[in-house]
Amino acid sequence: MKKILCGLLGLLPFYVSNPACAANILPVAHPRIVHVYPHDTHAFTEGLLFHDGMLYESTGFENRSFIRQEDVSTGKVIRSVALPSDLFGEGIVDWGDQLLSVTWRSQIGFRWNLSDLKRLSTLHYTGEGWALTQDGKHLILSDGTPYLRFLDPGDFHVVRRLLVTADDAPVRNLNELEYVHGEILANIWMTSEIARIDPNTGKVKGWIDITELTRRVGLSDPDSVANGIAYDSVGNRLFVTGKNWPSLFEIECPVSEVADVRQ
Repeated sequence: MKKILCGLLGLLPFYVSNPACAANILPVAHPRIVHVYPHDTHAFTEGLLFHDGMLYESTGFENRSFIRQEDVSTGKVIRSVALPSDLFGEGIVDWGDQLLSVTWRSQIGFRWNLSDLKRLSTLHYTGEGWALTQDGKHLILSDGTPYLRFLDPGDFHVVRRLLVTADDAPVRNLNELEYVHGEILANIWMTSEIARIDPNTGKVKGWIDITELTRRVGLSDPDSVANGIAYDSVGNRLFVTGKNWPSLFEIECPVSEVADVRQ
């Protein structure tokens, strides 16, 4: 995956398919930190989800991939399940009373019982799996390309593909996803930027710059990048973290509240 950086006012990098900077300046939010919670520094975070008062997290690397349920306030693991040792765990999403997960290059995913993380069945899809979210009707899958795939939650067939652009330039390296008030939030891999994506047009409406959070965790490992977005729809709380980060941050939600179609 080729990454081309282009500075926006010296702060915001665009990730596009050509070296030209986007012509227009999109709004950039620098959210206030509301609270800081502990996070496992051995968790290579690939998926993050808030559901019924609990945090769910998926991690990567072969023989180190797991899905677990955690207490947000303490970071304590309530229950955990390991993926088969040859699989690299990626995104997770809730659907009804189930949790669905994908893996990186294996084209294999799983259905789990949300209450006890018991594995229910295996899923199959084509291409890579990076992250999952849902809009109440379809699952939304990222795979590192500028395209998001909207999937049928029953059999994972592709309903539609959405090209994500910033000022008409494709945005690559779309990673962890979260659907919040009619927008898709997406970590841009290897950066401290979160894109706010219109799910109808694919256009980036603005950026959430969490550079200050990256600075605060102070990790020198180039792989320990920002990745992980979870939204508490009841408390209107937005959580973000990163791979091997010592902290889970609750930040101000920069997305305006609108009618949410999620069930």
